[in-house]
Amino acid sequence: METVELDGLRIAYQRVGQGPPLVLFHGVGEDSRIWRPQLEGLSDDFTVFAWDAPGCGASDDPVPDFSAEELGAVTAGFLRAAVPEKPHLLGLSWGSMVALELFRGYPGLPASLVLASAYAGWAGSLPPEEVERRYAQVLAEIDQPPETFVAEWLPSLFTDKADPAVVAEVSGIMADVRPAGMRALLSASGRADYRPVLPTIDIPTLLLYGADDQRSPLNVAHELHRQIPGSRLSVIPDVGHLAHMEAPDAFNTEVRNFLHGIAAG
Repeated sequence: METVELDGLRIAYQRVGQGPPLVLFHGVGEDSRIWRPQLEGLSDDFTVFAWDAPGCGASDDPVPDFSAEELGAVTAGFLRAAVPEKPHLLGLSWGSMVALELFRGYPGLPASLVLASAYAGWAGSLPPEEVERRYAQVLAEIDQPPETFVAEWLPSLFTDKADPAVVAEVSGIMADVRPAGMRALLSASGRADYRPVLPTIDIPTLLLYGADDQRSPLNVAHELHRQIPGSRLSVIPDVGHLAHMEAPDAFNTEVRNFLHGIAAG
């Protein structure tokens, strides 16, 4: 792991490969280890950066009342400090909100966006009652031992056809979640609504979803596709929310083809 310090907040990240920079933003309850198949599979064509978000992995915990604007500022600071060129950004699930918050405040920083299993924020993509259910669920789980709730999350992240070894790998990563990190990220993003940002996105954007995603279903994907000008939607069959883990070869191929298409463009 490498680190950068941003106003006293240490951010850890992995960096592998050579080529144009591709920065990966993981979901809530995860850290950079969730990107193992991409760190291995895309580093032949790209310099792949995978951060541990504030409050996750080896990164420091931010303040409990962390705001969306502070998250965007930390993300921009990380890109400026760690990434030498204008990067492509890949945000997964909650990481898609990181990418959208970054674009909202700093639209000149990214070269392109890949939004995987994405939302326009929970409040921007889900019915109000579902937003409140999810918010209350995470709030109730924050101070519980992870072994009491991680197993309950897994069926919503994978299909029943997923490799048990991969499910176990993800379970082990999520078991390391920290209460302070969850509290801060819920504060920053739990009721986020990025619908106003979507029509302003003027860089190449790929929307990448699993066909059987329970947490961010295809109606969410189609609405983002409708709202983001010129976006491309790709759906990987027979996989769920963590499509990058359940079907890494197909996921990596979609990302690689999209980014090569930009370069050739």
